[in-house]
Amino acid sequence: MTNDNVTADGGLTAEAQDVLAEIDAKNVDFLRLQFTDILGTVKNVAVPASQAEKAFTEGIYFDGSSIEGFVRIQESDMRLIPDASTFGILPWRKREEAASARMICDVYDTSTGEPFEGDPRHVLKRAIRRAHDMGYRINMAPEPEFFLFEEDEEGRATTKTADHGGYFDLAPKDLASDVRRDIIYGLTEMGFEIEASHHEVARGQHEINFEYDDALTTADNVGTFRTVVRAIAAQHDLHATFMPKPIPKINGSGMHTHMSLFTEDGDNAFHDPDDEFNLSETAHAYLAGVLEHAPAITAVANPTVNSYKRLVPGYEAPVYVAWSDRNRSALIRKPAARVPASSRIELRSPDPSCNPYLAFAVMIHAGLDGIERGLEAPAPIRENIYEFDEQKREEYGIETLPSNLGEALDALEENEVILEALGPHIREKFVEAKEQEFAEYLVDVSDWELDRYLETF
Repeated sequence: MTNDNVTADGGLTAEAQDVLAEIDAKNVDFLRLQFTDILGTVKNVAVPASQAEKAFTEGIYFDGSSIEGFVRIQESDMRLIPDASTFGILPWRKREEAASARMICDVYDTSTGEPFEGDPRHVLKRAIRRAHDMGYRINMAPEPEFFLFEEDEEGRATTKTADHGGYFDLAPKDLASDVRRDIIYGLTEMGFEIEASHHEVARGQHEINFEYDDALTTADNVGTFRTVVRAIAAQHDLHATFMPKPIPKINGSGMHTHMSLFTEDGDNAFHDPDDEFNLSETAHAYLAGVLEHAPAITAVANPTVNSYKRLVPGYEAPVYVAWSDRNRSALIRKPAARVPASSRIELRSPDPSCNPYLAFAVMIHAGLDGIERGLEAPAPIRENIYEFDEQKREEYGIETLPSNLGEALDALEENEVILEALGPHIREKFVEAKEQEFAEYLVDVSDWELDRYLETF
């Protein structure tokens, strides 16, 4: 079994030793060893801090059969190996109490001693290795949006918003600014570099932007971000949700994701000062790959029935498979870059209900496929595609993303590149879970239908 916490002579690495020292210095009593299931839910095994050294050297066993999409009961024993670089003190424990900390873990199959093929973090690591083998390092920067809702008297979530603000509004309309401040303090304590925060377009909707990083660190950060936001919102008697469309007929929550490739020399492989759009041939090919595989990517980056209530025309959600250097109506946008190092592309379709490890992995594989095949990106669309009628979209050759989860799963099952990116275990379990979700949705009767038809027919 490979173990990055142990040196060749069997001792602990300097990073693992530093964690043990910090556990003592910060009076940590419990460790939460976190991992993510196939659907993107953060799970954890809590152990006394005295077990930290054992976790580093031997790992901590757990029952994998109880985790969505992992293994059958006869194959249940699995092992968690913590990543020492992810150690962080949980910021919502009262300071007079002993502290709790967490580390994000990789999941290992005890029968083989190898990384578990169904571990989403392992899937992303495979994508990163592929890029590395091609001479690239990948940076990602997501922008997860969320809603803050009031809780009822029993502490259950409602859809009553905690404010009535709009895009970039200030108090008194943006009454949740104090909550965002406390969330930012908590994220900063967890090691985040916060760029900005603001009220989003819809009432009760917010965005906090954090600094870009390598793909694996960023995926880890998305899980941490969601955990911190929920925990600190709860301290204010609010419920934070990353559900894509909790309120009908207003804007939903997205997770626009910026991507760029860097060479081993540290140069931005996406930048070309002589190109009209300052994008290199590598960037154009990567962009073309993401566009080609966009329908299949949607099943992973927009994985819930509710995701497709956001992906509809009229609410600033990107549904048209095109790119632009000027406007946000296209699926991919090339943001303005002040310096060469910031040249990047932005995929605007993902939403924050996705599993970030799987979503980033399929985006990366799609882009690298474009580079390997030398795909050519179409011309950018500089007009507002939202104003195009169907005939004009056909003239431009603009297709639309799948309109529901069923269509997205069909696109996924026809796309070998994206299926290969997921690997055989996750492709089977993910599709199985999502087909069941869509089947349950199709036979459900909604309140809208009852209001519309019950007394009419």
